[in-house]
Amino acid sequence: MSLAVHHDDIAKPANQLEAKPLIDADRPSIVSVDFHFDAVKAPEEEAVFALENDAMKHCHALVVAAAVALTALPASAQTYPSKPIKIMVSTSAGGATDIMARILGHHITTRTGQPHVIDNRAGASGNLAMEAVARAVPDGYTLGFANTGNITINPYLFKTMAFDPLNDLVPVGPVGTVPLFLVINSKLPAKTLAEFITYAKANPDKVSYAGAGVGTTPDLTGGEFARRAGLDKLVVVPFRGTAPATAAVIGGEVQVTFVSMGPHIEFVRNGTLRVLAAATPSRRPYVPDVPTFAEAGFPAFEMSTWFSLFAPKGTPKEIVDQLDLYTREVQAEPEARKRLQATFIDPLALTQSEFAALVKADAVKYERIVREQGIKLE
Repeated sequence: MSLAVHHDDIAKPANQLEAKPLIDADRPSIVSVDFHFDAVKAPEEEAVFALENDAMKHCHALVVAAAVALTALPASAQTYPSKPIKIMVSTSAGGATDIMARILGHHITTRTGQPHVIDNRAGASGNLAMEAVARAVPDGYTLGFANTGNITINPYLFKTMAFDPLNDLVPVGPVGTVPLFLVINSKLPAKTLAEFITYAKANPDKVSYAGAGVGTTPDLTGGEFARRAGLDKLVVVPFRGTAPATAAVIGGEVQVTFVSMGPHIEFVRNGTLRVLAAATPSRRPYVPDVPTFAEAGFPAFEMSTWFSLFAPKGTPKEIVDQLDLYTREVQAEPEARKRLQATFIDPLALTQSEFAALVKADAVKYERIVREQGIKLE
């Protein structure tokens, strides 16, 4: 496969006192909250019972010692969270990464009574936001929300990075995953994946791949497919993102690309695009007639983008585990599940250890793919 590269609501607090959210019109992605609390009086400290014997005095001393010890416990052992949580998102507002971050943030606020702040810091393929998270205090109050590329592709894609996503961040848990599908312009004669491969080999001058951006998951997936299918003459026509790449396939300028189903389902339903295969372990319910790559003769060809919560290295395990629980809980909520399904986001409920294993496996996979395709960015 040859590459032509161009570089061109806040829920009420736990004490149920009224909280009034104030949305900053100049920064709509940030939620600020002004809380008005009634004064809470500490319990009386005067002794209720007179301590008249040595035994009682000894007990009192033990109680005081225990209270002092409690104040010395690390923050992770005390109630978490006890103040607002900032979630730094690796993309701008409106995309799948941002949508899932907001769904999770809303759940955390509802679950804990503490407000959350969404901080969109797009730039440098997600490195800008994730570096800030990696350098944050590891206390559970600054978290990152990222996708597959930010964590498992960037370390191999960029020649140099100021931090290591795989070692400086702790994988907490995913909120969902978006699988990729191979689509072609429906005017092509091929009706199946096998027929398309045969046609592409017989007509190399008539078939090209619409690229969505160097090093993106769709482009790396396209390169991997071309390698495994023996389409070494398939040429990539570069575009600035998935939308223009898909538009080129719809218009017939380019013939094939990989897409997620959410923004493109209507083109599939009206027959403009033909889906040949799903890079998923099983068929998806929204396109039940589309076979998986494994069914079409490409075993273990599974490519998707997960969207997940990360914490700075050194964040206490009990906090990571608590946050991981929230990522699994939110996927079971009827309203959140409805929102995810509406955008064709598949659930991906994993424990922290399961997700850490997935991140490690994906890093191994993408290291090979990036190396074999010979891609490097400054």
